[in-house]
Amino acid sequence: MAREIERRFLVRDVRILDGRQGEHIIQGYLAKESGSMSTRVRIRGERAYLTLKSPRQGYSRDEYEYAIPVADAQAMLANHCARRIVRKTRYLVDHAHHVFEVDVFEGHHAGLVVAEVELPHESTPLKLPRWVGEEVTHDPRFGNFTLAVEAARREADRPAEPPAPRPGALPSVPGATPRW
Repeated sequence: MAREIERRFLVRDVRILDGRQGEHIIQGYLAKESGSMSTRVRIRGERAYLTLKSPRQGYSRDEYEYAIPVADAQAMLANHCARRIVRKTRYLVDHAHHVFEVDVFEGHHAGLVVAEVELPHESTPLKLPRWVGEEVTHDPRFGNFTLAVEAARREADRPAEPPAPRPGALPSVPGATPRW
């Protein structure tokens, strides 16, 4: 078992990412009940993981993470996450002996940029870079599970796509008069 000690901040100046290479992440939530562990599946680059996380106590929580085949992760994301999926690109930024993981969210959360830093102890002093803004560690609105649930709700509220045209059918153009 690992103990995750993490703080999260909004990013106020994304220019810190200029010229950096990020890694695409897609993650979904298989299960989460109030007061119990969340079960997350994640594909990060060419690797996949199944992770269980306990509820946060201060800045800390228990975390169990296991490598799994990418094909298994793809199947879980497609069939068992009930659209509770978050897509983001992660950048690693060194600052004052710490590595900040800066996540640039996509899709329904485009424009949201969050920096996370893992610490060895809750009392570890942390010198914040100027590009970091408000701390959101304890704000549930910025947790990945909450973002995934919100994305699923927005996806469910989205109007249905029009049916695809039948093979060989002529496309319909509003206001156009067919010529035959």
